[in-house]
Amino acid sequence: MPRYIAPLVLTATLALTGCEVVDAGTTGAPAPTEATDSRAQLDDLTVAAAGSMKNYSREKFPHWRDTGSNCDVRDSVLERDGEKVKRSGCNVVAGTWRSLYDGEVLNSPTKVDIDHMVPLANAWRSGAAKWDNDKRGDFANDLERPQLIAVSASSNRSKGDQDPSTWKPSDRDSWCTYAKDWVTVKSYWKLTVTEKEKVALDDMLETC
Repeated sequence: MPRYIAPLVLTATLALTGCEVVDAGTTGAPAPTEATDSRAQLDDLTVAAAGSMKNYSREKFPHWRDTGSNCDVRDSVLERDGEKVKRSGCNVVAGTWRSLYDGEVLNSPTKVDIDHMVPLANAWRSGAAKWDNDKRGDFANDLERPQLIAVSASSNRSKGDQDPSTWKPSDRDSWCTYAKDWVTVKSYWKLTVTEKEKVALDDMLETC
């Protein structure tokens, strides 16, 4: 199932006791990035030492934005990434989600975290400190790149703001996807990578 859709197209299929069961489907999903494309993107990234965390604050990356009809970006990601999702109005109230990072199957939206593939603090250290809050908000709410993903709370807490040189998903089968998605985000937003980060990404792409 695709984890990001541009534009976001979600089709309601059934009304049930005030809730809708939604099948995320595949309409509008971009073709998966090939590993060779990711390697080319990785080679084009600027290698630089991590910047300072001085003046960093999550509030400088405003999220979650309104996506219409009383929805926000979190609702949209839950709906997009889940299976047999039920909504009450715009709130996702049921469904199942498979966490990319650890393979855990989550049976309630309360067990799901929406993770930023490239953490906000990592983005700050790799170029976002120079952006204004509007651009940082665009980054934090990006539904067009694979920047937002529904994962288990435990894996999200484990990852924190680390890059692939110090943290990798426990599910090795996800390393290829994880590396490609990380590179896609950093490439689009023109963020830098450290030397160790680049080596780790290159190693993970070997699993593709």
